[in-house]
Amino acid sequence: MKPTRLLFVADPLESFKTYKDSTFAMMREAASRGHTLLACEPRHVRWRRGEPVTASVREIALTGHADDWFRVVAEHAALPLREAGAVLMRKDPPFDSEYFYATHLLGQAERDGARVFNTPSALRDHPEKLAILEFPQFIGPTLVTREDADVRAFHAEHRDIILKPLDGMGGMGIFRVGPDGLNLGSIVETLNRGGTQTLMVQKYLPEIVKGDKRVLVIGGKPIPYALARIPQGSEIRGNLAAGGKGVAQPLSDRDRHIAEALGPVLAARGLLLVGLDVIGDSLTEINVTSPTCFQEITQQTGFDVAKVFIDALEAALK
Repeated sequence: MKPTRLLFVADPLESFKTYKDSTFAMMREAASRGHTLLACEPRHVRWRRGEPVTASVREIALTGHADDWFRVVAEHAALPLREAGAVLMRKDPPFDSEYFYATHLLGQAERDGARVFNTPSALRDHPEKLAILEFPQFIGPTLVTREDADVRAFHAEHRDIILKPLDGMGGMGIFRVGPDGLNLGSIVETLNRGGTQTLMVQKYLPEIVKGDKRVLVIGGKPIPYALARIPQGSEIRGNLAAGGKGVAQPLSDRDRHIAEALGPVLAARGLLLVGLDVIGDSLTEINVTSPTCFQEITQQTGFDVAKVFIDALEAALK
């Protein structure tokens, strides 16, 4: 396709770790095709009555250096988002109130004529912990509640459980309680804040020792490799942010089955890029806000994930 301007709504560029950042990998591939790179943060997006949604953006060029990896070519104080060929929402979680408000501004930009990926309404409709509820045939025993009694009954049934907050990210706030029930009451009080917040409880899956697999789905189709994020030492969390070791591996038959079942459904809802988390044979999360692991998979397998993503983006824009 003819080169266009791509606006990345992301975290501060200065915070990027370019050796592993998936948004950087997208930018690098897009720039290699002649696309112009624009960047801003959610806080730079605004709307005023009678005007389209605009943002203060920087046009950047990649330098090829690891540290000072970009230079600013130009700055636009109030660029209408509809004037970009595509807007890519790549702000990392958490999906907090500010993220929620940003999706509404981006939704207004869509009404102005902007093309936004993933679509704002789909981002809101698929909270990463709760989106799995729609697909019970692929998940393990799971409970969503704010009631202490529900959690205790679930523990009595399954004996070894995982408790997690619904708004957590990177493995934060995840607890395991074994058959002895040690500290269960205190953990529930911490996570549900005295019964005022909902939490998720899942049966502990011992296959976690082989890794929490990130399966990427782009344009409704799975990437043929997953990144198994393997807990280290005494950790139960495989998240890379929690010190997990990432090992790329071919999709298992079950991984592929889950991805091929969910992929077309999610793509039809405006989710160009999805990261499925699978432990053993069980789906545990559907990540839609800012899925990662592009570079780890590419570096270990040679399979160019960013190329597939930009191919899919260009196809969606035609």
